Amino acid sequence: MVKKNNTLQEIEEEMHHVASENLPFHPPLLTPLLRDEVIRKRLLIDGDGAGDDRRINLLVKSFIKWCNSGSQEEGYSQYQRMLSTLSQCEFSMGKTLLVYDMNLREMENYEKIYKEIECSIAGAHEKIAECKKQILQAKRIRKNRQEYDALAKVIQHHPDRHETLKELEALGKELEHLSHIKESVEDKLELRRKQFHVLLSTIHELQQTLENDEKLSEVEEAQETSMETDPKP
Repeated sequence: MVKKNNTLQEIEEEMHHVASENLPFHPPLLTPLLRDEVIRKRLLIDGDGAGDDRRINLLVKSFIKWCNSGSQEEGYSQYQRMLSTLSQCEFSMGKTLLVYDMNLREMENYEKIYKEIECSIAGAHEKIAECKKQILQAKRIRKNRQEYDALAKVIQHHPDRHETLKELEALGKELEHLSHIKESVEDKLELRRKQFHVLLSTIHELQQTLENDEKLSEVEEAQETSMETDPKP
Protein backbone atom coordinates (compact mmCIF):
# COMPACT_ATOMS: atom_id res chain seq x y z
CA MET A 1 0.00 0.00 0.00
CA VAL A 2 2.88 2.33 0.74
CA LYS A 3 4.42 1.50 -2.62
CA LYS A 4 1.18 2.26 -4.45
CA ASN A 5 0.79 5.54 -2.57
CA ASN A 6 4.31 6.51 -3.57
CA THR A 7 3.63 5.57 -7.19
CA LEU A 8 0.42 7.56 -7.20
CA GLN A 9 2.22 10.52 -5.72
CA GLU A 10 4.90 10.24 -8.40
CA ILE A 11 2.21 10.09 -11.11
CA GLU A 12 0.46 13.09 -9.58
CA GLU A 13 3.68 15.08 -9.47
CA GLU A 14 4.54 14.08 -13.04
CA MET A 15 1.03 15.07 -14.26
CA HIS A 16 1.36 18.37 -12.44
CA HIS A 17 4.80 18.93 -13.91
CA VAL A 18 3.71 18.05 -17.47
CA ALA A 19 0.52 20.10 -17.18
CA SER A 20 2.55 23.06 -15.84
CA GLU A 21 4.82 22.90 -18.85
CA ASN A 22 2.14 22.42 -21.52
CA LEU A 23 -1.08 23.95 -20.16
CA PRO A 24 -1.70 27.65 -19.71
CA PHE A 25 -2.81 27.06 -16.09
CA HIS A 26 -1.43 25.09 -13.16
CA PRO A 27 -3.78 22.27 -12.01
CA PRO A 28 -4.03 21.79 -8.25
CA LEU A 29 -2.66 18.70 -6.54
CA LEU A 30 -5.12 15.94 -5.56
CA THR A 31 -6.90 16.26 -2.25
CA PRO A 32 -6.73 13.33 0.23
CA LEU A 33 -10.32 12.24 -0.54
CA LEU A 34 -9.75 12.45 -4.28
CA ARG A 35 -6.47 10.64 -3.84
CA ASP A 36 -8.24 7.79 -1.96
CA GLU A 37 -10.77 7.55 -4.78
CA VAL A 38 -8.01 7.39 -7.32
CA ILE A 39 -6.25 4.69 -5.23
CA ARG A 40 -9.47 2.66 -5.09
CA LYS A 41 -9.93 2.87 -8.85
CA ARG A 42 -6.27 2.10 -9.45
CA LEU A 43 -6.55 -0.99 -7.25
CA LEU A 44 -9.53 -2.14 -9.31
CA ILE A 45 -7.61 -1.52 -12.54
CA ASP A 46 -4.19 -2.64 -11.38
CA GLY A 47 -5.21 -6.17 -10.46
CA ASP A 48 -2.07 -8.30 -10.21
CA GLY A 49 0.12 -5.31 -11.17
CA ALA A 50 1.11 -6.62 -14.62
CA GLY A 51 2.14 -3.27 -16.14
CA ASP A 52 -1.03 -1.38 -15.17
CA ASP A 53 0.93 1.47 -13.63
CA ARG A 54 2.77 1.93 -16.92
CA ARG A 55 -0.53 1.93 -18.83
CA ILE A 56 -1.90 4.61 -16.53
CA ASN A 57 1.23 6.70 -17.04
CA LEU A 58 0.92 6.27 -20.82
CA LEU A 59 -2.76 7.20 -20.61
CA VAL A 60 -1.92 10.39 -18.69
CA LYS A 61 0.81 11.30 -21.15
CA SER A 62 -1.49 10.54 -24.10
CA PHE A 63 -4.20 12.69 -22.56
CA ILE A 64 -1.77 15.59 -22.11
CA LYS A 65 -0.46 15.18 -25.66
CA TRP A 66 -4.04 15.01 -26.92
CA CYS A 67 -4.81 18.25 -25.09
CA ASN A 68 -1.75 19.87 -26.69
CA SER A 69 -2.16 18.33 -30.14
CA GLY A 70 -1.74 20.91 -32.90
CA SER A 71 -3.34 19.11 -35.83
CA GLN A 72 -6.42 17.01 -36.20
CA GLU A 73 -4.43 13.95 -37.34
CA GLU A 74 -2.18 14.12 -34.30
CA GLY A 75 -5.19 14.57 -32.02
CA TYR A 76 -6.93 11.60 -33.67
CA SER A 77 -3.81 9.48 -33.25
CA GLN A 78 -3.54 10.39 -29.57
CA TYR A 79 -7.23 9.69 -29.19
CA GLN A 80 -6.84 6.17 -30.63
CA ARG A 81 -3.90 5.54 -28.31
CA MET A 82 -5.99 6.60 -25.33
CA LEU A 83 -8.80 4.30 -26.44
CA SER A 84 -6.35 1.44 -26.82
CA THR A 85 -4.87 2.10 -23.39
CA LEU A 86 -8.36 2.33 -21.88
CA SER A 87 -9.28 -0.96 -23.55
CA GLN A 88 -6.23 -2.57 -22.02
CA CYS A 89 -7.12 -1.17 -18.60
CA GLU A 90 -10.73 -2.35 -18.97
CA PHE A 91 -9.48 -5.76 -20.04
CA SER A 92 -7.20 -5.89 -17.00
CA MET A 93 -10.08 -4.81 -14.76
CA GLY A 94 -12.33 -7.46 -16.32
CA LYS A 95 -9.64 -10.06 -15.75
CA THR A 96 -9.36 -8.87 -12.17
CA LEU A 97 -13.11 -9.21 -11.71
CA LEU A 98 -12.99 -12.69 -13.20
CA VAL A 99 -10.18 -13.58 -10.82
CA TYR A 100 -12.25 -12.11 -8.00
CA ASP A 101 -15.27 -14.21 -9.01
CA MET A 102 -13.01 -17.21 -9.32
CA ASN A 103 -11.68 -16.55 -5.83
CA LEU A 104 -15.23 -16.32 -4.52
CA ARG A 105 -16.08 -19.64 -6.15
CA GLU A 106 -12.89 -21.10 -4.77
CA MET A 107 -13.85 -19.86 -1.31
CA GLU A 108 -17.27 -21.46 -1.69
CA ASN A 109 -15.62 -24.62 -2.93
CA TYR A 110 -13.20 -24.55 0.00
CA GLU A 111 -16.13 -24.00 2.35
CA LYS A 112 -17.89 -26.97 0.80
CA ILE A 113 -14.73 -29.05 1.07
CA TYR A 114 -14.34 -27.89 4.68
CA LYS A 115 -17.89 -29.02 5.48
CA GLU A 116 -17.26 -32.31 3.71
CA ILE A 117 -14.07 -32.75 5.73
CA GLU A 118 -16.00 -31.99 8.92
CA CYS A 119 -18.62 -34.55 7.93
CA SER A 120 -15.84 -37.02 7.12
CA ILE A 121 -14.24 -36.35 10.49
CA ALA A 122 -17.58 -36.86 12.24
CA GLY A 123 -18.10 -40.05 10.24
CA ALA A 124 -14.57 -41.16 11.14
CA HIS A 125 -15.32 -40.56 14.84
CA GLU A 126 -18.50 -42.64 14.51
CA LYS A 127 -16.57 -45.38 12.73
CA ILE A 128 -13.90 -45.28 15.45
CA ALA A 129 -16.59 -45.62 18.13
CA GLU A 130 -18.15 -48.50 16.19
CA CYS A 131 -14.73 -50.13 15.76
CA LYS A 132 -14.14 -49.81 19.52
CA LYS A 133 -17.45 -51.60 20.14
CA GLN A 134 -16.47 -54.28 17.64
CA ILE A 135 -13.08 -54.65 19.34
CA LEU A 136 -14.75 -55.08 22.74
CA GLN A 137 -17.13 -57.63 21.24
CA ALA A 138 -14.23 -59.44 19.57
CA LYS A 139 -12.36 -59.54 22.90
CA ARG A 140 -15.49 -60.95 24.59
CA ILE A 141 -15.85 -63.57 21.85
CA ARG A 142 -12.16 -64.44 22.13
CA LYS A 143 -12.48 -64.86 25.89
CA ASN A 144 -15.54 -67.07 25.45
CA ARG A 145 -13.71 -69.17 22.87
CA GLN A 146 -10.79 -69.62 25.23
CA GLU A 147 -13.18 -70.76 27.95
CA TYR A 148 -14.89 -73.09 25.48
CA ASP A 149 -11.51 -74.54 24.45
CA ALA A 150 -10.61 -75.14 28.11
CA LEU A 151 -13.94 -76.87 28.70
CA ALA A 152 -13.48 -78.90 25.52
CA LYS A 153 -10.07 -80.10 26.74
CA VAL A 154 -11.64 -81.15 30.05
CA ILE A 155 -14.50 -82.90 28.26
CA GLN A 156 -12.08 -84.77 25.99
CA HIS A 157 -10.68 -86.57 29.04
CA HIS A 158 -14.15 -88.10 29.67
CA PRO A 159 -15.96 -90.62 27.45
CA ASP A 160 -18.35 -89.34 24.91
CA ARG A 161 -22.12 -89.37 25.28
CA HIS A 162 -22.65 -92.53 23.25
CA GLU A 163 -20.28 -94.55 25.38
CA THR A 164 -21.70 -93.01 28.54
CA LEU A 165 -25.24 -93.99 27.47
CA LYS A 166 -24.03 -97.52 26.78
CA GLU A 167 -22.44 -97.71 30.21
CA LEU A 168 -25.58 -96.31 31.82
CA GLU A 169 -27.69 -98.86 29.95
CA ALA A 170 -25.40 -101.69 31.05
CA LEU A 171 -25.47 -100.43 34.63
CA GLY A 172 -29.26 -100.21 34.42
CA LYS A 173 -29.48 -103.82 33.26
CA GLU A 174 -27.06 -104.91 35.97
CA LEU A 175 -29.07 -103.01 38.57
CA GLU A 176 -32.25 -104.63 37.33
CA HIS A 177 -30.57 -108.06 37.51
CA LEU A 178 -29.39 -107.33 41.04
CA SER A 179 -32.90 -106.20 41.96
CA HIS A 180 -34.26 -109.55 40.76
CA ILE A 181 -31.57 -111.36 42.75
CA LYS A 182 -32.46 -109.28 45.80
CA GLU A 183 -36.13 -110.14 45.43
CA SER A 184 -35.25 -113.83 45.02
CA VAL A 185 -33.01 -113.74 48.10
CA GLU A 186 -35.70 -111.93 50.10
CA ASP A 187 -38.26 -114.56 49.04
CA LYS A 188 -35.89 -117.36 50.06
CA LEU A 189 -35.17 -115.57 53.34
CA GLU A 190 -38.89 -115.22 54.02
CA LEU A 191 -39.39 -118.92 53.25
CA ARG A 192 -36.51 -119.88 55.53
CA ARG A 193 -37.94 -117.60 58.23
CA LYS A 194 -41.31 -119.36 57.99
CA GLN A 195 -39.63 -122.77 57.98
CA PHE A 196 -37.57 -121.77 61.00
CA HIS A 197 -40.71 -120.59 62.74
CA VAL A 198 -42.38 -123.92 62.00
CA LEU A 199 -39.30 -125.71 63.23
CA LEU A 200 -39.27 -123.70 66.44
CA SER A 201 -42.97 -124.45 66.96
CA THR A 202 -42.33 -128.14 66.42
CA ILE A 203 -39.38 -128.10 68.79
CA HIS A 204 -41.48 -126.29 71.37
CA GLU A 205 -44.23 -128.85 70.99
CA LEU A 206 -41.74 -131.70 71.26
CA GLN A 207 -40.24 -130.12 74.32
CA GLN A 208 -43.66 -129.78 75.84
CA THR A 209 -44.45 -133.35 74.98
CA LEU A 210 -41.19 -134.51 76.54
CA GLU A 211 -41.91 -132.56 79.67
CA ASN A 212 -45.36 -134.03 79.87
CA ASP A 213 -43.90 -137.49 79.34
CA GLU A 214 -41.36 -136.89 82.09
CA LYS A 215 -44.07 -135.73 84.46
CA LEU A 216 -46.18 -138.71 83.58
CA SER A 217 -43.22 -141.02 84.18
CA GLU A 218 -42.55 -139.45 87.51
CA VAL A 219 -46.17 -139.89 88.50
CA GLU A 220 -46.12 -143.53 87.45
CA GLU A 221 -42.89 -144.14 89.30
CA ALA A 222 -44.34 -142.49 92.35
CA GLN A 223 -47.40 -144.70 92.17
CA GLU A 224 -45.31 -147.78 91.73
CA THR A 225 -43.17 -146.82 94.66
CA SER A 226 -46.16 -146.22 96.84
CA MET A 227 -47.64 -149.54 95.87
CA GLU A 228 -44.49 -151.35 96.78
CA THR A 229 -44.24 -149.73 100.15
CA ASP A 230 -47.86 -150.33 101.15
CA PRO A 231 -48.41 -153.71 103.13
CA LYS A 232 -50.68 -156.26 101.65
CA PRO A 233 -53.83 -157.01 103.69
